[in-house]
Amino acid sequence: MKASELAKPYPVVAQGSGAVDAARLLTEEQRPGLIVVDDDDHPVAVLPGSQVLRLVIPGYIRDDRTLAGVVDDDFVDHMCDALEHKTVVELLPRDRSRLPVVGPDESLLAVAALMAAERSPIVAVVQGPGTKGALLGAITLTSVLAALLPGRITDP
Repeated sequence: MKASELAKPYPVVAQGSGAVDAARLLTEEQRPGLIVVDDDDHPVAVLPGSQVLRLVIPGYIRDDRTLAGVVDDDFVDHMCDALEHKTVVELLPRDRSRLPVVGPDESLLAVAALMAAERSPIVAVVQGPGTKGALLGAITLTSVLAALLPGRITDP
């Protein structure tokens, strides 16, 4: 099976888009992350939903989760205010790994190996060299697992 057979349309967000818009797209599409594209619509990064949470949840609560039990509902209601004036590029992790990208002729096993190596639930499929090719779609972890383990996932 080739990458082109597994690739499906996938939501993208521009680097300069607002963080609130990205968070909204994550929730509306129920995706673990979004593909970030540059001004020429070339994929440049994956924005994991967990990275959006890192900005929303204050560091002191991430460091000591017992503090989550002492904040009131008003505090929780305003946590997302941290996203208001941020852009997608500001949400991307500084120490992010390279963008997982494959060509349309890449094999299923090569896609799975890249996902495992990069710890990414999403791989972009592009037509052309490197990340400068046109985005054809994306392959998700669930579609790779379903293709690798056809009878084992659906059968009891």
